[in-house]
Amino acid sequence: MSADRGIRFFDRQFKQQVHEKGLGLNPFEQAALPHLRGHMLDFGCGMGQLAIAAARAGCSVLALDASEVAIEHLRKAATDETLNIDARKADLREHRLQEDFDSIVSIGLLMFFDCNTARRSLADLKAHLRAGGTMVVNVLIQGTTYMDMFDQDSYCLFDRETLSSSFEGWEMISSEFSDFPAPGGLNKAFSTVVARKPAAVRQP
Repeated sequence: MSADRGIRFFDRQFKQQVHEKGLGLNPFEQAALPHLRGHMLDFGCGMGQLAIAAARAGCSVLALDASEVAIEHLRKAATDETLNIDARKADLREHRLQEDFDSIVSIGLLMFFDCNTARRSLADLKAHLRAGGTMVVNVLIQGTTYMDMFDQDSYCLFDRETLSSSFEGWEMISSEFSDFPAPGGLNKAFSTVVARKPAAVRQP
């Protein structure tokens, strides 16, 4: 991922957060944590609070993000606690997965891609989740009016039903919409899906 507006926006936030003590899970991460197990992918891990919580709970975690600030912070935290976390800086718009996972999380990331790339990335994530595994995906959707973090020509606000319909045929554990106030009296509208991939069909 190039050093675009979205990355610069979050790098500034991450640099401030590095010096904050007691960083906790945001509401979406709190909701995701009980569904995570086994070998887990955190696709767009940010400062890594969810990756840390999942590793503490026994997961082995591959954590990917475009922010060098975030990845260095997570590597240090994992080393300090001897946690099973492999934290890597990656161009997530171009990244292609090379292994399969029992759990996959992508919170607050795909909307920073153009829509074609967002759909392709979501398909790649789904393809690399093992049968019976759980995926948690959270994106901003139409109805969002706070746009300061986006590149003008490189973002995707999904239609209200697009994310949930992408998991047709899966077990839908939850599909929720939520709104949060943003600076300037603006709004952030989210869709969050937790879905389980169908188990592999046994051959006779």
